[in-house]
Amino acid sequence: DVFEQLQHVGHKKIEFHISTEIPAVLQINPEKEEKNGKRVYLYATTEEINNTGFGRIFPAPSSNDKMETEEEDDEIPSEFISRKDLEKNRLSREEMEKYSVFKNYEPGDPNCRIYVKNLAKQVQEKDLKFIFGRYVDFQSEVERNMFDIRLMKEGRMKGQAFIGLPNEKAAAKALKEVNGYVLFEKPMVVQFARSARPKQDANEGKRKK
Repeated sequence: DVFEQLQHVGHKKIEFHISTEIPAVLQINPEKEEKNGKRVYLYATTEEINNTGFGRIFPAPSSNDKMETEEEDDEIPSEFISRKDLEKNRLSREEMEKYSVFKNYEPGDPNCRIYVKNLAKQVQEKDLKFIFGRYVDFQSEVERNMFDIRLMKEGRMKGQAFIGLPNEKAAAKALKEVNGYVLFEKPMVVQFARSARPKQDANEGKRKK
């Protein structure tokens, strides 16, 4: 009683109402649209559609700067600190001037050994390897052997460390990028380690003369 009873009706016709506006790319000869009273569409071939560029998708160009940064980061294994993190947690020159540890700071004479001071008590060798390991090619046996970390945990040298790097270029890059990096809320002071060898060589040269 609630619903009306459906009356059986003969076969229904299904009609589709399609817009007569067909894109020009799909029409070859619009003038021959009418044929024997019926509407006929002549479609373009696949080759013709491809030639017009219909439906093609092209990748958006990416910036060169982003690609260069990614390439540089790709060269550094993920087990070491990234350049972004180094820059993010490093003090600016203005901020360094506020700390007494950077007063009268001198980088020293370039060599392949780095001297680090003002390290927090929590710092371990693995923390220094995480930072300075990015300047070593671990696929090279020579560079692996030259990479050396000596962290002083006792006595007067406590809170200091010596890092041996493969070459002077790697040491110079490490000094530039790591000096002022805040590790466990303390900024690291990075310098070239003092070496007595040049002085000995100079003295030997004088003796020979």
